[in-house]
Amino acid sequence: MATAQKIASTAKILTVGSSAGIVLTKEVLAHLKVQKGDSVYISDTPDGIKLTPYDPKFAAEMEAGRRVMRKRRDVLRRLAE
Repeated sequence: MATAQKIASTAKILTVGSSAGIVLTKEVLAHLKVQKGDSVYISDTPDGIKLTPYDPKFAAEMEAGRRVMRKRRDVLRRLAE
């Protein structure tokens, strides 16, 4: 079984209009299997920020989960007690 290759890299934060952007090396792009113009999904994990290729189906599922969590906030809070 092959193990996943670990990538350690730095990136510089640049000004892009009135926003900020990060330039990813070609090695990072290859590891993510994305290219210029593609979108990535940014998620917050206990270990830090995670970048993954953007998946419209996954994004729709995450939004559905957020809607349920907002609507059922009180029930979820009680279940967590």
